[in-house]
Amino acid sequence: MTLEIIGTGFGRTGTDSMRDALNMLGFGPCHHQREVIANPETRAHWRAIACGATPDWDLLLGGYRSCLDWPSAYYWPQLIEAFPDAKVLLTWRSAESWWESYSKTILRVVLADTETEESAPGSQLLSLRVFGGRPADREHCIAVYEANVAAVKARVAPERLLIHKLGDGWGPLCDFLGVPVPDAAFPRVNATQDFQKEVDEFLAKRAAEQASRQA
Repeated sequence: MTLEIIGTGFGRTGTDSMRDALNMLGFGPCHHQREVIANPETRAHWRAIACGATPDWDLLLGGYRSCLDWPSAYYWPQLIEAFPDAKVLLTWRSAESWWESYSKTILRVVLADTETEESAPGSQLLSLRVFGGRPADREHCIAVYEANVAAVKARVAPERLLIHKLGDGWGPLCDFLGVPVPDAAFPRVNATQDFQKEVDEFLAKRAAEQASRQA
């Protein structure tokens, strides 16, 4: 099994819904940030790369047919070279609406990151590499977001790329992948309010664990 779809869109551009969609279409398993959270070994590999190690894509992405979201989305320039036959998928929303969602969800986790063994992929990759140490600077982050979109459009051949906007649904995606439209609604998961609840629970659990270690 080799990688067939490479996601280049930032987190909070509908990547969780797209992950479900790709799995439904037979392009799973799909590597996503949730894989990193759930798997300590995977997290350790990404942590090493975020801190400067040379990526071993076969080790990290072997067994996956698609990848979306951070951390893999940060490395799309390397991935499109390593997997030249893979199609490229840019999940997209307006920069302003992306910031509104990111600032209420992912940013809260990044700012709470304390460089612990468990958290380093987020702090090292998102805060330092993606956003250059300025993850809470609205204008800077929006500029980084827009620069990523422009870079994907400039570098990826049009016939290899699909820009999938929030709300586009099955049609463009299925046409791009050459598969029939499923007899089911396009997934819509992980809305901002739902993710905020997850973040609240995650941060509360982390605070409790830290308090327990200090006791």
